[in-house]
Amino acid sequence: MTQFWTFIALVVLIGLLLIWLPHFRQQKMLQTEEAGVRKQTNLSLFNERLAILEQELQQDLLDQTEFDALKRELEISLLQDVQQSGDESLVNKLKPKGIAWPVTMSILLLVISGYLYQRLGAFEALAIVQQPNPRGMLDEAQLMAQRVQMMEAQVRAEPDNSQAWFTLGHAYISVNRFDDAVKAFDTVMKLVGTHAELIGPKATALYYKAGQQMTPEIQGLIEQALALDPQDPSTLLLVGMNAFFDADYDQAVNAWQAILNSDRQDVDREALINAIATAKMRQQAGAGGSPTPPQANQTKKLTIQVSVASALASQVSATDTLFVFARTSDGSKIPLAATKVSAATLPVTVTLDETQAVGGEMTLGEADNIEVIAVLSKHDSVRPQAGDLQGRQSQARLNERLELQLDTLVE
Repeated sequence: MTQFWTFIALVVLIGLLLIWLPHFRQQKMLQTEEAGVRKQTNLSLFNERLAILEQELQQDLLDQTEFDALKRELEISLLQDVQQSGDESLVNKLKPKGIAWPVTMSILLLVISGYLYQRLGAFEALAIVQQPNPRGMLDEAQLMAQRVQMMEAQVRAEPDNSQAWFTLGHAYISVNRFDDAVKAFDTVMKLVGTHAELIGPKATALYYKAGQQMTPEIQGLIEQALALDPQDPSTLLLVGMNAFFDADYDQAVNAWQAILNSDRQDVDREALINAIATAKMRQQAGAGGSPTPPQANQTKKLTIQVSVASALASQVSATDTLFVFARTSDGSKIPLAATKVSAATLPVTVTLDETQAVGGEMTLGEADNIEVIAVLSKHDSVRPQAGDLQGRQSQARLNERLELQLDTLVE
């Protein structure tokens, strides 16, 4: 905004200079010309009178003494005339002539400029645009809209780029343009053929378009995709999500667990583990909090008493979520078992056993070196983030009571 007003001030200043410079230049020229004319006139009169005196001296009408006296009078008169001319020039410089005209033009310039800007300008909009974004950046919706525009430009330039169409389809889902997403996935299938990884996203777009309701068309697409690839992540995610919303937590866990068991590297395993833990917690809450009766091969367990270090007690909020999970300390980082509870129950005692497995080939009872990790999350995520509390206990032993303290503030 400061730069804008600086530019306006410079434009006005240039306009005023264009008005006033010619005025001062003209005044100076007039004064110079006037002084020159007077000086030339005085010199001409002096020369004429001096010529007359010299002629009279030659004709003996004047003697030398009279001639010298009259000549001196002429020189004194010329000197007085030159001084008087200089004084008048100084007065003219102090009081320039014709100043009303540039003053009037300056006032008109300022008035007309202000009027035109008020009527035709957009200073209010400019002020809004110039207001700084409190976050210093575009919000998520604006960024996503820009990405979609860039992707659309790419597919227009490369209409046979199947990967660009596929990415655009997912972007359309993110901005709730579900019909466009379906068209994008159909375009990809025309280019590369029908595959489960394309049918699943199309079914997902239709699912969101239907208000997260399963329809015969969507169910048919799911069956078609799973027939082509029983472990297709996009399709199983949709199956698990729909089952979760329908409170069919067993089916939701089975669908998401199937993705984890596939060992695919292009999925967010932590998000799936978090979703499975949530489904199991809701399942237990729906059953009145009663734990699932243990089976014969599920007797191995970990009992963990979780507390908070007194120095960090002020960092705990009742809305936080406590994640507790066990994993091998020398192998895969996929948890052997996991659970989550509300931070409002702290200090709390939780139990991990093989009924809480979240994926992987090894079970809790088969592991040798076990470490237990607790995360008090303010973001409802098992992944520690800044502001969360964390505790860790290595060399945990099955069927023994373990005390674990949240003693580390994640930076």
